[in-house]
Amino acid sequence: MTAPILSLMSGTCSMLRKLRRAAALLAAATLVAGGAGAQPAGGQPAALLLTLDGIVGPATADYVIRGLAAAREQNAAAVVLRIDTPGGLDASMRDIIRAILASPIPVISYVAPNGARAASAGTYILYASHVAAMAPATNLGAATPISLGGSSKPAEPPDKQPPPGHEGSPGRTGQDPAEAKAINDAVAYIRALAALRGRNADWAEQAVRGAASLTAGEAHARNVIDLIADDLPDLMAKAEGRSVRVGNGMLTLHTKDLRVLARDPDWRTQVLSVITNPNLALLLLMAGIYGLIFEFMTPGALFPGIFGAICLLVGLYALSALPLTYAGIALVLLGISLMVAEIFAPTLGVLGIGGAVSFILGALLLIDTDTPAFGVSIPLMAGIAAASLGMTFLVGRLALRSRQAPIVSGAESLIGQRIKVLSWADRQGYVAAAGERWRATGPAGLAAGDAVVITAVRGVTLQVRADAGPPPSG
Repeated sequence: MTAPILSLMSGTCSMLRKLRRAAALLAAATLVAGGAGAQPAGGQPAALLLTLDGIVGPATADYVIRGLAAAREQNAAAVVLRIDTPGGLDASMRDIIRAILASPIPVISYVAPNGARAASAGTYILYASHVAAMAPATNLGAATPISLGGSSKPAEPPDKQPPPGHEGSPGRTGQDPAEAKAINDAVAYIRALAALRGRNADWAEQAVRGAASLTAGEAHARNVIDLIADDLPDLMAKAEGRSVRVGNGMLTLHTKDLRVLARDPDWRTQVLSVITNPNLALLLLMAGIYGLIFEFMTPGALFPGIFGAICLLVGLYALSALPLTYAGIALVLLGISLMVAEIFAPTLGVLGIGGAVSFILGALLLIDTDTPAFGVSIPLMAGIAAASLGMTFLVGRLALRSRQAPIVSGAESLIGQRIKVLSWADRQGYVAAAGERWRATGPAGLAAGDAVVITAVRGVTLQVRADAGPPPSG
C-alpha cells in the first residue's frame, strides 16, 4: 500500500513542478508581448509605481516580480513599491526580496498612504529595498513569524530578552526547538538585510524576537528607514541625490524630475489571488476529479471531461503556488482515492468513511502556514467530504438496486416466463417465447397448446416444466 502512495506523491510533485515552469514561461511571454506598449513616451526615463496592498501571497509576489522585470525592460530609472500589508506567506516574501536584491533598478519602498503599515513580511521587504521610506502616521514591525507569533506563550519583557546580535537564544520562555530554529533563522535573515543596506540591525532583531513596532518618526530617528515623505512628489524630491548600492556598485539617484507611471495589478494577478485561496483550490481539485469520473462513466459526454480537466489543472496550479506539506498531499490524495473506490466497489461505506476522514485531515495539514488568509475552512472541508460521501452512498445504493432488479433483457430474462407449446413429441418439441419459435426440452406427455414455464436457457434450447394453469393467450 505504501509504494503506490509514494509513487502517486512523486508523480503529483513532478506535475506541480512542470506547471510552475509553464507558468513562468507564460509570464515571460506576457511580459515580452506587453513591454513595448508600456515604454514611456519619447523614451524619457520614468519611475514605475507598484502597489503591494494586502496579504503577501503568491499573487502579490508574481505581480511584484513581473513589475520589476517590466521596469528593467522599459529602462526605468527607479521602481517605487508602495506598501500597505499586515504580512503574509514567508515563501512569497522571500521571492519578492530575491527579486529586489537581483534588480538592476533601484527599488524605493514607501509605506503609504497615511495609516498604512508594513508589518511582518512588509518589514523584511522594507529592509531589503535600496531606499526605505514611510508616510506620516504609518508603522512597521511585528516581524515575528506568524506561526510563532500566534502562540499562547507570552513574550519576554524587554529587560529579559537576549541582547541584540546574540545568536541562538530564543526570545520567549518555553520555546520548543522548532520555534527557536524558525526565529533564529528569521533573525539572521533580517540582520543580513540590515547589514546590506546599512540600517539598524539591532532593532530589526527586536522586531523578530519581541514583535517590536515603530511609528514613522521613531523608525527614522533609529535609522530603520531612510526618510519620511508626505506623498509621492515629496518622496521623489527627497530621494534625489541619494547613493545606493545596486549589485556590486554604487548608484546616485536622480528622481526629482522623474514621471511616475503606475502599473496596477492586472487580470492575471486578480485571478491568481482568487484561485490561490486553498479552499477554492481544493474545490477545483474535487470538481476536476469528479468531472473526469463522470466522463469515464458516460464516455462521449465530453462536457464533464472538459470541465473536469480544466478544473483539475487550475486547482493543481493554484496548489503549486502555495506552501504545501507532503503529509497533507498524501492524505488528500488517499481520501479522494478511497471515496472514488467506494463508487466503483461499494463496501457499505467503509472506503467512503475512511476517505472522508483522510480528506479532512489532509486538508487541515495541506498548507504549511498559519496565516489566516491562507487557512483552510474546516466547515467547508467537512461539507466537501460530506457531499463526496453522500455521492458515494448514492451511487452505491443505485448500484445495489440495479443489481437486485429483475433482468429485463437477454436470454436470462426468459427464465420464469409462462409460454405455450407449439408442438411436442416425447420429451422435446417447440414453444413460442418472446415472439419467436424455440426448441425446448421437458417432461413427456405435453401437447400443442399446453402451458409451460421456462426454467433454464441452454444455448438455443429452453428447459421447461408443465404448468397447471390455462394456456397463455397468443
